[in-house]
Amino acid sequence: MNISEIIRYEDNAILVVNKPAGIPVQTAAVGVKSLETMLRSYRKEKGESAEIYVVHRLDQPVSGLLVFAKTKSAAAFLTRELTKDSFSKIYEAEVYRGAEFDEKEELTDYLVKDPKTNLSRVCDKDEKGAKEARLIYEVLMEEGKLLKLRINLFTGRHHQIRVQLAHRGLPILGDVKYGTDESVSFSKERNIRSLKLTAVDLRFKHPATGNEMRFSL
Repeated sequence: MNISEIIRYEDNAILVVNKPAGIPVQTAAVGVKSLETMLRSYRKEKGESAEIYVVHRLDQPVSGLLVFAKTKSAAAFLTRELTKDSFSKIYEAEVYRGAEFDEKEELTDYLVKDPKTNLSRVCDKDEKGAKEARLIYEVLMEEGKLLKLRINLFTGRHHQIRVQLAHRGLPILGDVKYGTDESVSFSKERNIRSLKLTAVDLRFKHPATGNEMRFSL
């Protein structure tokens, strides 16, 4: 993969990329390339500092828009912005309709991650390690058992969208970790081999100018 082909925007403070599915944002695994290491190499080859700071993440099977910081101060600014309305992350997903659903719904759950299995689940808010997870989904299209959703993500928990939707009986197509037997079979019938979840819209304030930056697929 040519890293320059996935860069959507670049200046002295930030890099915005369209992450392909299957590539991790970060990894500690030896011999496995990540976006972080590839962007470091890209900057080094240009004769620049190899500094790259991860601001937010997408799961390895998820594709779409991400912003990286080039400086420590830009990273600190964007990390603070993550908790504000000015930092917006919109996704689109294709899901299996395994339960009744509302055309638009806000989901609030508490999630806990199991480090042994690298899976998360919905839990009681008083459980050790529980973190609040919030999103709003809206149905864009319905075709039999297939739903296309637009999702506004307010928190960035581990596997959050996948877990919350699956918990409501709406597992994402191509998801073998959180899908049901029915959704996995449906995905196979449609020859879906990758997770049907993409970060399609990203909005934030620029760390140097304060101007609103918006990128869409």
